[in-house]
Amino acid sequence: MDASQDARQRLIAELRTHALVLGEVTLTSGIVAQYYVDAKRATLLPAGFAALGELVAAQATAWGATAVGGLTMGADPVACAALAGGFPGKAFFVRKEVKQHGLSRRIEGPLPEDGDTVCIVEDVVSTGGSTIKAIDAFKEAGIPIVGIISVLDRLAGGGEAIAAAAPGVPYVPLATIDDVHPERTDR
Repeated sequence: MDASQDARQRLIAELRTHALVLGEVTLTSGIVAQYYVDAKRATLLPAGFAALGELVAAQATAWGATAVGGLTMGADPVACAALAGGFPGKAFFVRKEVKQHGLSRRIEGPLPEDGDTVCIVEDVVSTGGSTIKAIDAFKEAGIPIVGIISVLDRLAGGGEAIAAAAPGVPYVPLATIDDVHPERTDR
């Protein structure tokens, strides 16, 4: 097993052990589901953070990204893990709304520079709504998007919505709900 497959298997094990919550829950999209994946429960522990950082740093670097980032809160641990995992660029966080005080910015972090390219990151994708907000913010700021990574895709149509919002931009889920909860009945 190569290093990236090993890191992926470690991430999946951490998600299965720490992030999978069985029982009825209402998702951000308003959909009622019989399980929930709280990825932060796994990615904010040392083993999950390390595996995530290794995977995101490698993929973002392979795409030639100079920055990683996405909509705050989902993107925050993912982008930080990439930096800790050796990603040689910077991180950006996209606010849900433009800040009304201070510097009144929507994209926070080191100032974007000419030539920056971003790899958008997200924790869990259901409908793709949060990722699409990040896509829109980076497009509006004129920062080219070279790829999109999610920690987990629930396989609920979000991947297709992301592809429609960013045609031609590769989207890579590090894991899917089938990896983490293969017994699920909502196929």
